[in-house]
Amino acid sequence: MNFELNDVQREIQRMCREFAAKELTPNARKWDEHHTWPTDAVKKLAELSLLGVAVPEQYGGAGLDNVCYAIAVEELSRGCASTGVIASVNNSLYCDPVMKFGTEAQKEEFLTPFARGDKLGCFGLTEPEAGSDAAAQSTVAVRRGDEYIINGSKNWITNGPKADAIVLFTMTNKEAGHRGITAFLVPTNTPGFTRAEPDKKMGISAAWSCSMFFEDMRVPAKNLLGKEGEGFKVAMSTLDGGRIGIAAQALGIARSAYEEAVRYSGERKSFGKPIREHQAIQFMIADMATEIDAARLLVWRAALLKDKGVRHSAESAMAKLYASEMANRVAHKALQVHGGMGYSKEMDVERHVRDARITEIYEGTSEIQRIVIAANVLKE
Repeated sequence: MNFELNDVQREIQRMCREFAAKELTPNARKWDEHHTWPTDAVKKLAELSLLGVAVPEQYGGAGLDNVCYAIAVEELSRGCASTGVIASVNNSLYCDPVMKFGTEAQKEEFLTPFARGDKLGCFGLTEPEAGSDAAAQSTVAVRRGDEYIINGSKNWITNGPKADAIVLFTMTNKEAGHRGITAFLVPTNTPGFTRAEPDKKMGISAAWSCSMFFEDMRVPAKNLLGKEGEGFKVAMSTLDGGRIGIAAQALGIARSAYEEAVRYSGERKSFGKPIREHQAIQFMIADMATEIDAARLLVWRAALLKDKGVRHSAESAMAKLYASEMANRVAHKALQVHGGMGYSKEMDVERHVRDARITEIYEGTSEIQRIVIAANVLKE
């Protein structure tokens, strides 16, 4: 297996690393503290074609591969985890299902302007009573002639407060269980569509999320994404790719925490020498470095399998599970290396601890990833 990046992938890595150093890292703490949406940064992501990385050029994207996408999200998240997940959601949770399941007319309306970055998308699966149990949808869509009447709600929708459209999952046949779930493409200015204020969260505070409500919302039947009853397939296929993005986000958070710990260990002295000369600190740094590299290989493997067009459910789940739990371990160790200063808002490492925590929860908790992995390996 060749572990070397090609010229295009290296260029994406360089470009995103420079962008993060210039635009994201200097602002991330301020955005986090004030819960500020990174408006200018998102606009520049669009200019750099980073909101539709793997979308073909004919539909407004960059036409690159999913390894490039994973590299981009890692580098962006290293600078600002919130900006990284804003890009990840638009790329993998919104553009990807429209690209895979949409008609040509839908791609023209709901993909091209979003991949180009003129508009922003979101993904509406989670409900108050349907988190890990994604099949327990209670948002209902009832067909009336050439349109559907939708009533219900969604919550924790990342990008929701700023989104121009949503990939929305509804129940069209409750008796059919998960086979009764149907997906729609819905502009957020549709009458009957309302949004709550942005959520107040522990971490990724600049990546706004919110609850959404649908009251007698009328959606044309032509906005069906896929066929009626195929929504669960659309959701699960989308999450397979989305987990690569969250794994890459976790990887970027971990790298930033690790690099700050390495730097601080050379500046801080105890017992007459830099703390990096103490074996206890060296062991923590060695563990961090090893786990980060291991996670990256899992992320790249999953992205490569997606590029090949083969099933990658288990591999994406493995990448997401390991990278997210790794990011939390690394952030914890990085804070420990900083000692008391790590607990202070003066240092970025405390933000990394908070940002890392969500990666074990959204787009499938660690427990759900283990279920996915076990289901795949035990059937062999």
